[in-house]
Amino acid sequence: MDPVTDVFTSDCPGREVLDHITGRWGLLIVAALKDGPLRFSQLRDRIGGVSEKMLAQTLRVLHRDGLIERNVEHSRPPKVCYELTPLGSELIGPLCELVQWIARRTPDIVAAQRRHDQSGSHTATGSHT
Repeated sequence: MDPVTDVFTSDCPGREVLDHITGRWGLLIVAALKDGPLRFSQLRDRIGGVSEKMLAQTLRVLHRDGLIERNVEHSRPPKVCYELTPLGSELIGPLCELVQWIARRTPDIVAAQRRHDQSGSHTATGSHT
């Protein structure tokens, strides 16, 4: 497989894109824009818990990646709206499926977490020696 498109390769640029899209704020911003353009304050209000700093940083990254467009309406004061580009719009199907899966399966995952926590198996995972 081509190392430029194989996200399992450490130097694959796709890893950075994967991080931008699947990070908490990137995923929520793209999902929030699925129904059309929103202003910064509308995005902030829609995405509970995101700071203005994180929202601005993530919007810049997604804009750089070509997933969202920043449109400035020349008025006083200027109005800025964000919307998905055609490339970003391609993400909506798979992304919404992921969000819907999470919504459906969260009770099962929370139950598994509770069982795990109650069982006392709090050992570190990741090393398989």
